[in-house]
Amino acid sequence: MAETGTADRSWFPSSSVGKYYLYKATKAVEFYRPVMYLFFLQQGLNFTQIATLEAIYNLTTVLGEVPTGYVGDRVGRRNSLLAGTVLIALTLVGIGLASSFLALAGLYVCWSMGYNFRSGSEDAWLYDTLTDDLAEEEFAHVRGRGESVSLAVGAGAAVAGGALGSVDLSYPWFVAAGVTAVGVLVLLTVEESDTYEASAADALGFRESLTLIRSMLGRRDIRALVVYYYVLYAAVTYLVFVYLQPVFETVVVDLGVAPAQVEPLLGAFYAAYSLVGAGLSYYTGTIEDRIGLRTWFLVLPFAVGGALAGLYFLPILALPAFLFARGLADVTRSLAGQYVNDRIDTVGRATTLSALAMVSGLTVVPFQLGSGVLSDATTPLVALAVSGAVLVVGSALILLWEVPVAE
Repeated sequence: MAETGTADRSWFPSSSVGKYYLYKATKAVEFYRPVMYLFFLQQGLNFTQIATLEAIYNLTTVLGEVPTGYVGDRVGRRNSLLAGTVLIALTLVGIGLASSFLALAGLYVCWSMGYNFRSGSEDAWLYDTLTDDLAEEEFAHVRGRGESVSLAVGAGAAVAGGALGSVDLSYPWFVAAGVTAVGVLVLLTVEESDTYEASAADALGFRESLTLIRSMLGRRDIRALVVYYYVLYAAVTYLVFVYLQPVFETVVVDLGVAPAQVEPLLGAFYAAYSLVGAGLSYYTGTIEDRIGLRTWFLVLPFAVGGALAGLYFLPILALPAFLFARGLADVTRSLAGQYVNDRIDTVGRATTLSALAMVSGLTVVPFQLGSGVLSDATTPLVALAVSGAVLVVGSALILLWEVPVAE
């Protein structure tokens, strides 16, 4: 993107963008994330069952993304966001009360559907709202700032979640549900964008939506990024968040930390990596301007994959690798969103973005199941190292096929 885009940033935040930032602050995931998988292990689940839960989540994503994206185009992005946020808040309460694999499996379906309603509609609403002000080129910048707000708030939430988890591992889920419910109140004040209202998105038929998706995937410039980012990179880096807690626990206990101190230390670590992520996300627009999409997407998979593969030889590398993993993931997601949004129309935007999430969700399932079995047979650290090697080799093979991102 040209530097000219930075000159227009003085007007942020507008009323709508300010509400977007406030909504992002209510996502509340950092309350439960520091103890999430420890909670599941406490309920008697093994790593294969945990991986199965994640697979259920992603299979639900696969089956639900396009229909919920279609709903977002038909009933409006704001109404879709509202429905998803309500469903997520209720599901978080249920998870905190659950005590069996079957109960958690059912709740994971509901959890995924909640995020399905939000995934495509959130970016579609933001891009169309920026288009109202002739500032759609600022999408990566504003989205990055939104992620920065979410992560900055999440730093405090992570510390609180770790402290709450040391008392009872279910408490962070209940607090997260309450904060998420505040997002419902914020969304009730949000208006649909003029760009959406002036489009024919609410009259889009389901067959037409599928035609748009096929057309989008048929474009070489988008198809290459889909394979490179939404398929390989997103699938492998997703495993980092699944195995962070058990790997972190293993590493710090080997360094001499008492097991009773693991939960509070996890909260502090999540706060630290949220702050690192907030800093990186805040400068997403600058990264796009100075580094460029091509350089970012060509270098990042090899850097991340190499760091994960190195865990097999030097486990302590997990700490710096995890510290930067979240921020790099959020920046990359924002840049990918800018790239795709610039190449699709308002009509069917939510459906198209949901389809990309569906592709990513489908791809990650075999990674999750395979890594779960490998973790039980070896260790979670070995599973992460193998996934890093897969990312490096897979990225190299994709580059031999075609270069993924043009400036």
